[in-house]
Amino acid sequence: MASFASQLVPQLLLLISLFHFSLAARSLDQLVQEQPSSTFRYHNGPLLYGKISVNLIWYGKFKPAQRSIVSDFITSLSSSSSSKPSVAGWWKTTEKYYRLAAKTKKLASTPSLSLGKQILDEGYSMGKSLSDAQIKQLAAKGGNMYAVNVVLTASDVVVGGFCMSRCGTHGSSGSGKSHKFAYIWVGNSETQCPGQCAWPFHQPIYGPQSPPLVAPNGDVGVDGMVINLASLLAGTATNPFGNGFYQGSADAPLEAASACPGVYAKGAYPGYAGELLVDPATRASYNAHGANGRKYLVPALYDPATSSCATLV
Repeated sequence: MASFASQLVPQLLLLISLFHFSLAARSLDQLVQEQPSSTFRYHNGPLLYGKISVNLIWYGKFKPAQRSIVSDFITSLSSSSSSKPSVAGWWKTTEKYYRLAAKTKKLASTPSLSLGKQILDEGYSMGKSLSDAQIKQLAAKGGNMYAVNVVLTASDVVVGGFCMSRCGTHGSSGSGKSHKFAYIWVGNSETQCPGQCAWPFHQPIYGPQSPPLVAPNGDVGVDGMVINLASLLAGTATNPFGNGFYQGSADAPLEAASACPGVYAKGAYPGYAGELLVDPATRASYNAHGANGRKYLVPALYDPATSSCATLV
């Protein structure tokens, strides 16, 4: 059985845990703040490892094209793309965390993530306003063996704290090694708060202003979800139980991606994502190639070997 092991949010935006699990969120306020100076270190807890299925629980109405954007991203994490830079290359940065942790305790290798089952709940079985407890119940539908269960809520679903303090969360549920699983929730901000949770593909609601970038897959809401999902997957792998790798307070830690807020390429600064690649045909901005010819924008990851934010471009 695999063991499963987000982040310091600026002062006015605090994440509240109802289930005592590790939280991560991406907010616009986070994107325009300088990261605090404290030590990013390993706290000796278990990390995610082994062959892991990423199960997708789609809550609400998503078009098939939207679902394929996300499912192709999950596939991209382990696929070998002939085009560089790649999503798989971005994910390999997490290997440095495992090498560092192995110096203090025996650990298995970086997790191998693959697309698992997809569950559709287009009938809004729990209504259109969800609590954290209901997110946890939905996540449990994905199973608890060698899995990370991802709940994706549609643009017309309201989740407690969404847009006000967070764009998504990650945590763990269950008890005992054989019944514990990691899970993630990410909301589609397209109609509720794209300026907060889909930046840089939408004009920010506050902070430094710059023109929005063209989304690589033509969907501002879902391309924004991919950014948040990528950040939370990195946090889930390296800090699944809240005692893995993080910086700052254990109650509101900065993790692998959230320690590098708003950074997507070299030259990034508050309000500017960096010097990204641009598709000459669509003018879309991206920094990673994925499966099936996809292009994605993924966040910088904190490199524990260099104590800096690592980008693909």
